[in-house]
Amino acid sequence: MDIDTRNKILSVVLGIVIIALSWLLYDSIVTPYQEVKEREAETERVRTRMLTLKDALVQYDSRFGHFPPTEGGLDSIVVYLQTDSMMVAMGDTLFRQAPPLEYSPETMIVTPRASGARFIYTHVDSTRPPLYLLEDPDTDDAIGSLSRTTMRNAPNWN
Repeated sequence: MDIDTRNKILSVVLGIVIIALSWLLYDSIVTPYQEVKEREAETERVRTRMLTLKDALVQYDSRFGHFPPTEGGLDSIVVYLQTDSMMVAMGDTLFRQAPPLEYSPETMIVTPRASGARFIYTHVDSTRPPLYLLEDPDTDDAIGSLSRTTMRNAPNWN
């Protein structure tokens, strides 16, 4: 084998190795970044749904003069959204969801994560003003507080 043939073969092999290593480097950078972006988008969808549920709780409070009780409270919100004439007529406008989420009273009380777990709702009416806490079971995100009136209706991620 002469030197020119050997150099051509070596150049082709090294070119293939360079292309393969470049692809591996690109993939090792882009794949984790895409996963982070997907998690951020999922967190944003969960927070949006929690804020929408908070708005429904505030609407319930303004309609009935109190928040729903801890036991069955989220189910009371679903029933309210399904039976109140204004909520039936205006619910999809008042509680608009960012795509790919859609407004549905039944799904407002569950997280859009893969777990599909229900949000955790706790109400304390022994304080003035009455306080509630709405929590995401999969993260530390919450709206409201059971001890601080200044955190009423306020999310903890701001």
